[in-house]
Amino acid sequence: MEHVSDVAFWVALGKIIWVNILLSGDNAVVIALAARNLPSTQRRNAVILGSAAAIVLRVLLTLFAVELLHYPYLKIVGAALLFWIGIQLLIPDEGGDDGIQSSEHLLGAIRTILIADLVMSLDNVIAVAAAAESGPSSARTLLLIIGLGLSIPLIIFGSQLLMKVMERYPVIITLGAALLGFVAGEMLVHDRAVEQFFIGLGGATTTIVELAGAIGVVVIGQWLARRRGRAIAGEQASR
Repeated sequence: MEHVSDVAFWVALGKIIWVNILLSGDNAVVIALAARNLPSTQRRNAVILGSAAAIVLRVLLTLFAVELLHYPYLKIVGAALLFWIGIQLLIPDEGGDDGIQSSEHLLGAIRTILIADLVMSLDNVIAVAAAAESGPSSARTLLLIIGLGLSIPLIIFGSQLLMKVMERYPVIITLGAALLGFVAGEMLVHDRAVEQFFIGLGGATTTIVELAGAIGVVVIGQWLARRRGRAIAGEQASR
């Protein structure tokens, strides 16, 4: 447990928990939809067992993603994806249940939860893998297990409270999107293909790129959100 006294460990753990909570709202909705037709006595079991299976799957996928990020250029691709995910977080969602079918059987509900979580978890996997990269290399597996293990149950059992808090304080979502942009910048400068280039530019360059990523996500995301809002208002006015 030598990592307990390592500040980088706790910073990376905080990033993992935050981005996973921020990006897993849809997953919490999927779990509720998949189990809604079960008898009340089985609903809790479906949520717990389906979520446990989703946690194991998420850890395995993220470990795989962390290994892939060691190859040149893949962190650049991951940074671009993460930047876009952050922007999308600031654009209003049109809603809907994504066609999730509920089941009247426990195993069917668990299967639905697992498959839906797998399909919807690409953004989570990329973001969490990037956050883990900022921690001590020897502790990344531990970071993923603890971070995902803590955040997923929090999402499942506290999703309604989390959504109400985010609705009341939208700045939380904005700060979360900025964090994703910051992590995207962090990924970019540490890709093996360009790392030496950024090192040659000086130590301050890394911080500048990270801050540019954070600011860029917020500026572009809010601009696109306003643009969509005007388009929706125009459609409603023309009806």
